[in-house]
Amino acid sequence: MKKQFLSAYFFLLLFMYSMQCIAQQAAYNPRKAFDPFFNHQSGTQYRSADGQPGPGYWVNRTDYKITARLDTVRKTITAKEIITYTNNSPNNLHFLWILLDQNRYTKNSKSAAVSKQIFNPNRFIGGFNIRSVETGRNGKFSEVPFIINDTRLQIRLSHVLGAKGGKMDIRINYTYKIPPKGNGRNGWMNTKNGAIFEIAQWYPRMAVYDDLAGWNILPFLGAGEFFLDYGNFDISMDVPGDQIVAAPGNLKNPGDVLTKKTLQRLNKARESDNTISIRKKNDLNNSASRPSGTNRLIWHFIMKNSRDFSWASSKAFLWDASKINLPNGKVALAQAFYPVESSGKTAWDRAAEYLKNSVEIFSNQWFTYPYPTAITVGGPVGGMEYPGIVFCHWRAKGPSLWMVTNHEIGHSWFPMIVGSDERRNAWMDEGMNTFIDIYATARFNHGEFAPKSDHEYNPKGGSPARGIVPLMLDKAAPPMMTYADGIPGKYSHPLGYYKSALGLVMLREYILGHDRFDYAFKTYIRRWAYKHPSPQDFFRTMNNASGENLNWFWKGWYVKKWMLDQAVKDVQYVDGDPAKGALITLENKDQLVMPVTVEITQSNGNSEKIKLPVEIWERSGTYKFHYPSSTKITSVVVDPDKMLPDVDDKNNYWPLKH
Repeated sequence: MKKQFLSAYFFLLLFMYSMQCIAQQAAYNPRKAFDPFFNHQSGTQYRSADGQPGPGYWVNRTDYKITARLDTVRKTITAKEIITYTNNSPNNLHFLWILLDQNRYTKNSKSAAVSKQIFNPNRFIGGFNIRSVETGRNGKFSEVPFIINDTRLQIRLSHVLGAKGGKMDIRINYTYKIPPKGNGRNGWMNTKNGAIFEIAQWYPRMAVYDDLAGWNILPFLGAGEFFLDYGNFDISMDVPGDQIVAAPGNLKNPGDVLTKKTLQRLNKARESDNTISIRKKNDLNNSASRPSGTNRLIWHFIMKNSRDFSWASSKAFLWDASKINLPNGKVALAQAFYPVESSGKTAWDRAAEYLKNSVEIFSNQWFTYPYPTAITVGGPVGGMEYPGIVFCHWRAKGPSLWMVTNHEIGHSWFPMIVGSDERRNAWMDEGMNTFIDIYATARFNHGEFAPKSDHEYNPKGGSPARGIVPLMLDKAAPPMMTYADGIPGKYSHPLGYYKSALGLVMLREYILGHDRFDYAFKTYIRRWAYKHPSPQDFFRTMNNASGENLNWFWKGWYVKKWMLDQAVKDVQYVDGDPAKGALITLENKDQLVMPVTVEITQSNGNSEKIKLPVEIWERSGTYKFHYPSSTKITSVVVDPDKMLPDVDDKNNYWPLKH
């Protein structure tokens, strides 16, 4: 009996020891962090292994010609659209997919079910009324059968659309009901001088066909935004004669829709670095400020090489403008449209100034702004971006107006120029934009609104990196690389915006440094401008252009939910003599790895910071090194500047703080 007891006892000890070893190994496994199979697939003819487009890379092209009529009484748009679709892919296409995003407001939409609004009797019911769909070539059209499935329309072709340059025209007649109060990222609102209409996602748009997914047909549920091809837009809007239309691109008939006095002010603004008032308060109810002799006017705009087109219209608009100075002597025009209720020296009177400076900063630091105009509109939409035009809430003022203007126009770079898929990878859109916002805010007017004050990024003035620790510890939070519509609302900003942005800040400020990061990041922008990058294209470009294998970072920060816990484990003197130096042991206690900065202070007052590379964790989770001290060490601190999101700050110190 005693032998059996002893056998069982020793077996239990062995089992407990094994479990302890497994637990210790589970805390940090270097083979997971430094995974040789992560992001290591071979390149293809379409996407090269170094992150650049391959020799056979292609994107399809979509050009639009739309004539639309705005009914300000019924709050509807009636339009005729001709899509010219060019199939540059190597595949023949037997069917086409078109996006009808605003069908999220139909009675039984997926969006209504997901948002738990499907049984709400008071919700807005709208969407597209597709009257006819025709296909043709050389101006000859014939009706074709189509099906509508939620926010998508499929055309089943009787003759294939040929590969490598095949073209087809698609003509669609439709009406569209404009939602109120800025719903659906567009909408209308009343002001004392008339209604403001912000029009977006208002026309059937071609879905993207690419080499990664074929047709990109994820439904529009509300959180995921856009993924669209590039092309030219020829847009004519028929609106009441007292309306002012704000739209991107070039206005082709200014003499038809503006008075000579308005044109004189506009031309003055094109030469001025200061804000010029184009339409003033005393113009709002002055019939002489608008062309006479017609009840309606047609505004004609051309927008080139864009992935979308949005606009706004109102008789209540004040209108300010000024010149944007771009690199290499180029210029553009910043314009702000807003109601009189938004005016004020700390409010929308500065909107054109904020817009001008944002575009200039982004252009000089990253990539030159490509459009002839940049527009911000004060209306019902709280904050939304489209190429060349952004919608910002009419009540915004002071720091919040700067923040929303700077952020929304920053989307001109991500995803309007660098055309990433916002529905699959919101972090490539919102996160990269938030990152460039941080530096623009620091530069604008000597840091007037710095630091960027979003609470997730800079909690109560504390360490931005430490501020994200609660998110990292939250077991319910999904990984950053989750479909946008799959991220619960409370995690949308912390994950899509701030975790992604913080990752890039750490890369620039802590891991790579400004020179290597900026070169690699600008290489990514230049390579993928007006194309469709994947996350792997970004990861590989940054690795190759910076000269650093960052796969441990991409896997731990973006793909996984790993946590960082660096610690000072032990400090001992050689032979017990401080004059012979100290043996300092560091520990990586969780799965995320980072380079280590250690600050060592001696009793003689000398203090030194040492930067250790991330490769110290490639073999194990402990690292012991000799430090040539001459006197007793009074403190050892890991991450003394709190640059990293360490989840347990207490073990960063020796002697241990209590």
